[in-house]
Amino acid sequence: MPVPVPRQRTGSTVSTVERHPAAEATNGGELTLLVIEDDPAGTFTAPEPPEGAGTRVRIRTARNLTEAERLLTDDIHCILVDLALPGANDSDELATLKHVLRLAPRHAVLALAAQGDAERAAAAVRVGAQDYLFRDELDGRLLSRAIRYAVERKRADIAQRQLTESRLRAQENARLERGLLPTPLLQGSDLRFAARYRPGRSRALLGGDFYDTVRTADGTVHAMIGDVCGHGPDEAALGVELRIAWRALTLAGFCGDQLLSTLQQVLEHERQSEEIFATLCTVDIAPDGRRAGLCLAGHPSPLITRHGRAAQLLPYEEGGPALGLLPRARWPRRQVELGGSWNLIMYTDGLIEGRVGPGATRRLGQEGMVEMVNRQLAAGLTGDDLLEAAVTRVRELNGGELTDDVAVLLLGRGAP
Repeated sequence: MPVPVPRQRTGSTVSTVERHPAAEATNGGELTLLVIEDDPAGTFTAPEPPEGAGTRVRIRTARNLTEAERLLTDDIHCILVDLALPGANDSDELATLKHVLRLAPRHAVLALAAQGDAERAAAAVRVGAQDYLFRDELDGRLLSRAIRYAVERKRADIAQRQLTESRLRAQENARLERGLLPTPLLQGSDLRFAARYRPGRSRALLGGDFYDTVRTADGTVHAMIGDVCGHGPDEAALGVELRIAWRALTLAGFCGDQLLSTLQQVLEHERQSEEIFATLCTVDIAPDGRRAGLCLAGHPSPLITRHGRAAQLLPYEEGGPALGLLPRARWPRRQVELGGSWNLIMYTDGLIEGRVGPGATRRLGQEGMVEMVNRQLAAGLTGDDLLEAAVTRVRELNGGELTDDVAVLLLGRGAP
């Protein structure tokens, strides 16, 4: 025989339905059902629970949407909406249900319909309810199963929506980061170009390292590589700002100390704290490709390889401090003779700060990097293959993924 449950506006009554592990995992094995129904008598008829049931279902009832909103606390797991409840919009027979769905987007919702109202009950599911029940067919086991099903389906729906949103955000971030990676502007130059980039952040495409290469109208090829301290998204964003500023200043005719001084001003205005700094290496290669101007701002010196000769580091004794460390710093420009056939490799410190073996404390360093590159040159590697082998070897020596960002840039002229 059905058991009448008095309406509770500030409290609740408890009915016992059959046990279910998913329900037990919620609120210590207890679920709360909010019933919104058109019942002038003021009672919701709850079916007799099955024999030996264990899981508790606490029932609260509301006679209109205003009362339902007041009773919709965080401990409500499922809402049962009577489709016969009058709505503010008489032209839409599901207006009340839609209002509840907007009111409680994270709650499971069941629609309660009369036996002859199957079409409207099915429409309720189409607009967002997890399931529907016919009032005349309710029994304890059916109600118990429907509540559990609605709660679990809502959980699954939320999880799927979050997964979809996460994937879409990841795709958007990937497209954004891909668009922020530089495209070298070398039209009209006979120099070879290759680059490798590996951010330290997991599943990221962009880190705090940055590089760029452009050819100006006078035929000079300008290249730079830099590293913002840190590895998070803020550092990546600052690296992009510095790269774009460098390209704009270079195309505007800035070079050497004037360019770096202006970049330091950009860094000081854009950084999140005064502790943030960036290292930078800039090279401007003369139109004939035989000479270059080199500026270092706290950055490791490039590596040069010449045909038939071992690789070596360019001079770095006259470099200046990293950007953002000293307010009135200066960065001297050093003239370097390249020769007729050469490869210039610019890199960030992620390439040299990896360990020399799993569990080792010693880092590869610049000397270790030079030795590694010479071995790869002896094996006949050039261009993209040389950079890929270098980054792969550094990772192997480290015994796994590098924690720092790695950027490597190669410009070459003449024989590989």
